[in-house]
Amino acid sequence: MKTFPIIIFLFCLTIISCSPQTKVDLIVYHAQVYTVDSAFSTAQAFAVKDGKFIAIGSDEEIQRKYKAIEKIDAQGKAIYPGFYDAHAHLFDEAELMDQVDLNGSDSFEEVIQRVKNYQQKNPDKTWLIGGGWDQNRWKDKTFPTKDLLDKAFPDIPVYLMRVDYHAAVANSKALEWAKLTSIPTIRGGVVGGNNNIPNGLLIDNAMDLVNKTIPVPSEKDYLRMLKRTQDSLLSVGLTTIVDAGLSKERLDLLKKYYREGQLKIRDYAMILGNPQNIKSFIEQGFYETDRFEIKGFKLLADGALGSRGACLLAHYHDAPTHGFLLHSPREYEAMIKQIAESKFQANTHAIGDSANRIILDIYGKYLHNNGDRRWRIEHAQIISPTDFDKFRKYQIIPSVQPTHATSDMYWAKDRLGEERMKGAYAYKRLLAEYGKLALGSDFPVEHFNPIYGFHAAVARVDKKGYPNHGFQMQDAISREDALKGMTIWAAYSCFQEKKRGSIEVGKDADFVILEKDILKIPNEQLRNVKTERTVIAGETLFKR
Repeated sequence: MKTFPIIIFLFCLTIISCSPQTKVDLIVYHAQVYTVDSAFSTAQAFAVKDGKFIAIGSDEEIQRKYKAIEKIDAQGKAIYPGFYDAHAHLFDEAELMDQVDLNGSDSFEEVIQRVKNYQQKNPDKTWLIGGGWDQNRWKDKTFPTKDLLDKAFPDIPVYLMRVDYHAAVANSKALEWAKLTSIPTIRGGVVGGNNNIPNGLLIDNAMDLVNKTIPVPSEKDYLRMLKRTQDSLLSVGLTTIVDAGLSKERLDLLKKYYREGQLKIRDYAMILGNPQNIKSFIEQGFYETDRFEIKGFKLLADGALGSRGACLLAHYHDAPTHGFLLHSPREYEAMIKQIAESKFQANTHAIGDSANRIILDIYGKYLHNNGDRRWRIEHAQIISPTDFDKFRKYQIIPSVQPTHATSDMYWAKDRLGEERMKGAYAYKRLLAEYGKLALGSDFPVEHFNPIYGFHAAVARVDKKGYPNHGFQMQDAISREDALKGMTIWAAYSCFQEKKRGSIEVGKDADFVILEKDILKIPNEQLRNVKTERTVIAGETLFKR
């Protein structure tokens, strides 16, 4: 009689063990999975089918219930949702890889030498184009002019963009191509010079005078450059980027490349905001595929702090200028009103406290009782103390780039003075007001590695570990919040939180495996963490 319960138990165990396993495409196990769900829960394993997560749980549970075509033993490593860059410039990064990289140059003489070296390696180039110089790094911090360029390059046009892409210096040959022989009055820009003779310095809207004469790469060249850039982005764990401000021509190219399956990284593209584009794209409506979406406009309110183009409420601490808006407040309101009457998202670059106030107030006028619009301020870099609460009041998303703080900290106080610095790069305060931050890099202005942004957000130091105790540490954010900012909150800022941004059943199987756990290792180790594997829709697109 006592053997009967044992027989029943063995029979049930046999039935359970013989239960058919569900076939899936991928099982990942033996991992530390940070799901970044609402509870910030962790797991050991998950199963993927048809590009979606279908189960998340323990190693035993997942491997007992599922049978996979492919299995990945994570060997105890940390896994996170695929990283988002909430503000980036794909074409600019792609072009820079074919141009003269001037990042980190310590003098204008070094800039010129780099251009000479580039020309020697690329003798067939008809223009010499580069980007990345920053006069704030030089002993002589004055803006460069064309004089030295003319001596070094008298016969070929040269056009070199500042690191923020809000200023450039061109030689006489480039000015000649642009037929720029005198100094015109430019709304939202400056042509440098004296006695009505341009000196080669171009700031903000003035850059267009030369930009429009530069030859455009062919479709074939663009595809080559974009695919090479995509490979670089995948190698650091990026699965989605927000492409901040594209022309119709570039959007059409991306549509074609994605339609042909040439690009695989996900791209949430913003249309470059001007009256013509706003009217045209609103009439066309949203464009949405699995990998590529066009649902928002990107406006530019002002320039950059480093080139003194950011629009401030009071004059710069180190110069008798307030900076400037790139268009009039009336023009911004007209464009934002059109966007408000559509379903499109509004996203506006605003650096200075005056530019931020103007855009926040215009947003507020049209966001009153206007539903879940998720309009964004891109950069939100310098905010007046009386304007922080507008992010909460009007439900405006701060889209910020933590590495800007650690790049600008060497000279930002010179531009702003002590008092205004209290409202600059104030990420923790912005987070407290809105409850979320969308984190990005603004590449190629900064490096595209999202771990660098994570490090800057939590440690507030640069790659050298400077300063010892962090820059304005009152505005450092927690590691958990930084991870949310580059995953689920970034997805939220693009209306995508229901389909990606966390590792949850039913969502896109986008994830990244890192060699070390960025939620646990010391700050000084963060920037050296390597990506082991990057996966989009269950497909491994990068493996170290």
